[in-house]
Amino acid sequence: MAADNFDLISIPLRIRFQGKKLVDGRNVPWQDRASCSRFPGPRCAGPPNSIDSIQSAMPGLQREEATKHKADAAEFVPKKHELTVLRRAVQDCRGCELYRDATQAVFGERMEGAKTSRKAQIVMVGEQPGDKEDLAGHPFVGPAGKLLAQCMHEAGLDPGQVYITNAVKHFKWEPRGKIRLHKKPSVKEIRACKPWFDAELDAVQPRLIICLGATAAQSLLGAAFRVSQHRGEPQTAEGLPAVIATAHPASVLRARTDEERQQQKADFIADLHRANEFLQSI
Repeated sequence: MAADNFDLISIPLRIRFQGKKLVDGRNVPWQDRASCSRFPGPRCAGPPNSIDSIQSAMPGLQREEATKHKADAAEFVPKKHELTVLRRAVQDCRGCELYRDATQAVFGERMEGAKTSRKAQIVMVGEQPGDKEDLAGHPFVGPAGKLLAQCMHEAGLDPGQVYITNAVKHFKWEPRGKIRLHKKPSVKEIRACKPWFDAELDAVQPRLIICLGATAAQSLLGAAFRVSQHRGEPQTAEGLPAVIATAHPASVLRARTDEERQQQKADFIADLHRANEFLQSI
């Protein structure tokens, strides 16, 4: 292709080169050079400001074109539902569009500090990883995770019993200056990621699911479910163990006043305490 015949209009608009580097079809902040080593087969050349560098990215872009119509992640989920196998495979998921702007997929794991070989009895599921989780590759390591651990301790809920994850495995965000702000995943994106959560449940085999927030609760209990009306109450759903929904700890942190924050925290702790009591009863 001759440079003087090159037509920029023919390049898909989603190829955003400015201030970015292309990593196996993903846009990653250019200054995060170390992230190249985290992905298999990365394309980590400098900023593509020439025809040759754009052409060298095309194989990765063709793979994107081939996967953009996938209905969900089912074909990317291994048949062997072991957590170590699933955790490796999720990095190659192209079941929806969210992988393009995320640093990596963030899979579930036993809670930090859980030093036990005992089987997890509880799966806690939130909405999606946040900014800190996206960079660290672990769920609930940001401020919401710290509050969750504190509230679990006050509720007497043993973190050694808990496997924690999110309904969506990639961070969805929008830029605000230099900050990446959380953006709620769509129903389509939540459904696309459901095969990964189903595989996690099959691997963990919990006795109880605790949904943190409306997105997680509605993904399992239906769009009509309201956390505000049924928080802390055991629910049943076909093919699932008992489900209890409560607020997401991030919502506690967003309270407008200290008084509201303390009340919401107390309500959250009470829900976790009820969940713990229910687990002991079944």
